[in-house]
Amino acid sequence: MPVFDHPEFDHHQQIVFGSDEASGLRAIIAIHDTTRGPALGGLRIFPYESDAEALTDVLRLSRGMTYKSALADLPLGGGKAVIIADPRRHKTPELLRAMGRLVDSLNGAYITAEDSGSGEDDMRLIAEATEHVGGLPRHGQASGDPSPFTAWGVFSALKSAVRHRLGRDDLSGLRVAVQGVGHVGAHLARHLHAAGARLVLTDVDTAALAHLAEELGAETVAPEAIADAEVDVFAPCALGAALSAEVVERLRATVVCGAANNQLATPEMAKRLQARGILYTPDYVANAGGVIEIAWQRRDDYAREAVMAHIEGIGTTLAEIFARAEREGQSPAIVADDLARERFRPAD
Repeated sequence: MPVFDHPEFDHHQQIVFGSDEASGLRAIIAIHDTTRGPALGGLRIFPYESDAEALTDVLRLSRGMTYKSALADLPLGGGKAVIIADPRRHKTPELLRAMGRLVDSLNGAYITAEDSGSGEDDMRLIAEATEHVGGLPRHGQASGDPSPFTAWGVFSALKSAVRHRLGRDDLSGLRVAVQGVGHVGAHLARHLHAAGARLVLTDVDTAALAHLAEELGAETVAPEAIADAEVDVFAPCALGAALSAEVVERLRATVVCGAANNQLATPEMAKRLQARGILYTPDYVANAGGVIEIAWQRRDDYAREAVMAHIEGIGTTLAEIFARAEREGQSPAIVADDLARERFRPAD
């Protein structure tokens, strides 16, 4: 399996392939950059069709974490871990403890946390084998779940994008399509509903979709129809690569802002969105709220008010990115990447 010539390889510092015969663990940890601090990134458990697909995902996700931490002004680098398994069928305490041992073998260079397919209970099991785990309860919190903080950051980002593209300071009557109503998507939908937005929701989990739609009085559509919804904002909150060439051409929205990682199927999609007059909110900037909260959990001076203020600063960062992109005639995706690299790669 090629690594150094892989299209998603971006001077990653370390890539670790781990296995454990007794538990069935097959995992990859990618550490992208530790210039600003240890590499923090979640653990994704997913039944990848091939090892190559898992490698592509972990390389992209770990790079995004470096950029995310840099633009969130955190003393952290970027990393990610994936386990090749079905979380509903293959996740066992033995497998998670084996993953903990793999994380621990890196001596703190990588800090894991929950992500798609893993949760707080899984992190507790991993923590039996390593101390290098984020997102567990501290400072009197009942839960270490970062999803409410991620959703608040996306909500702050969405308000900034709407202000820039639509010239509006309120969301009352704004139509928003939310693709994916898992932990983060559901929290985001509730914030939007409370702000007066009109929602169009979709998810592959039809039961969860129906329950949330009833709660919020929202419209629902099939997953394949969400790109055609007549809305002002499209919020991808499911898995990555939601913005394919086909979807970009079908979008009716004028703003894209969501919680999913790696929303652009290819980098060229940023220019396609720009050409269509659609404002793209760089995903790793918008969804940094959970990482910000986890970073604060590692501090002795944790204060919820300070955490929320830091998260709401996402909107200010995006205002800078949007303004610079407009001045330079560039996509916000390109400007965000440039700004992030300025923060974690020392000048030559």
